[in-house]
Amino acid sequence: MALQGKVALVTGAASGIGEQTARKLAADGAAVVIADLNLANAQKVADSIVETGAKAIAVAMDVTNEDAVNAGIEETVAKLGGIDVLVSNAGIQIVAPIEEYAFSDWKKMLAIHLDGAFLTTKAAIKHMYASGKGGSIIYMGSVHSHEASKLKSAYVTAKHGLLGLARVVAKEGGPRGVRANVVCPGFVRTPLVEKQIPEQAKALGISEEEVVKNVMLKETVDGEFTTVADVANTVAFLAGFESNALTGQSVVVSHGWFMQ
Repeated sequence: MALQGKVALVTGAASGIGEQTARKLAADGAAVVIADLNLANAQKVADSIVETGAKAIAVAMDVTNEDAVNAGIEETVAKLGGIDVLVSNAGIQIVAPIEEYAFSDWKKMLAIHLDGAFLTTKAAIKHMYASGKGGSIIYMGSVHSHEASKLKSAYVTAKHGLLGLARVVAKEGGPRGVRANVVCPGFVRTPLVEKQIPEQAKALGISEEEVVKNVMLKETVDGEFTTVADVANTVAFLAGFESNALTGQSVVVSHGWFMQ
């Protein structure tokens, strides 16, 4: 019931973890905003959520563009009356050895993961403050917010950066009721991860089966992928947690790959 009547915006919500997260928040009573670069796909997700009896809208959002982010947040507030939960989830993956990593790819990765988190936070937190109700900001980190892997210089750098951002937002927002936390999944078998398997196999000179067993799942306790439901349930828990007792934290959801 903690999310009943709340408004939650999820970026990158037209597919994968973002979509499942939006569906979970809607099932728990929130009005959800499906924010995505692909408006047509976002609208399909929103429509299917509405068919369940929940409230959902779609907004176009390029999280690297300040005007687009501001417009999406303003549309959310105008149509739904405010914003209580922000889930900064939009992300991509580009893998390559650092000596071959294109600077343009590095900048693209940091723009989507870090600039996107900053811009959406900046736009949303003003409304959370103004409402007097505070809110919850959740960043989609990764086990790579704490660990490093080969071929992922930009991704690991960006995901580490989200920890710092969340901690600053927690300190600044705490006195005004805004909490900030990071959810850190292990490998989730989304299209983003499926694409990595052959790429890493080629780069590392091993089979795709070895990538899954010996790279992705080697450090888990049970050799299992984290599921989108695992991640969505964790986001919903943090979104509905209504005190500053849980802020500035990272919650690792990884089948024991990384233990804090």
